Amino acid sequence: MGRLRRRYGEGPCRLLVLLVSFALAGYAGVRLLDGDWLLIAVWFVGAALVHDLLFVPVYALVDRALRTAAGRLDRREWINFVRVPALLSGLLLLVWFPLVTRQVEGYESSTALPAGVFLTRWLIVTAVLFAGAALCRMLQVRRARRSARKERPSVAH
Repeated sequence: MGRLRRRYGEGPCRLLVLLVSFALAGYAGVRLLDGDWLLIAVWFVGAALVHDLLFVPVYALVDRALRTAAGRLDRREWINFVRVPALLSGLLLLVWFPLVTRQVEGYESSTALPAGVFLTRWLIVTAVLFAGAALCRMLQVRRARRSARKERPSVAH
């Protein structure tokens, strides 16, 4: 065990989890590429290029604008309380984009579920994410104020 930890840097449980995840990813890759592998490979390369050349600069610009606004306010503690719900909301929009924008034909007939509710539900989830982040920030500020009051020395009369 000691020799494994010295060479690998972690314990055997973590190594086992890593090997199982590689095996699962390899199995999924083989199953995925079983069909039209050229089209799938082109899609993956195109998605990586679009992400790196289009989305990463947009992320960076939005983050820089957010940090600049926070710098003017002398408050940078709230940035992650905007980043996290925005990231989760964006990820949900990316996954459910065709349904949110009602671009799926025949969805109701094939699933018997209404297709017109996804925009409303996505907006509600986004509002809940931002409200939860605001609540967490308020609790953090409240806790910091309480600890600051406790650390203040008492006034001598």
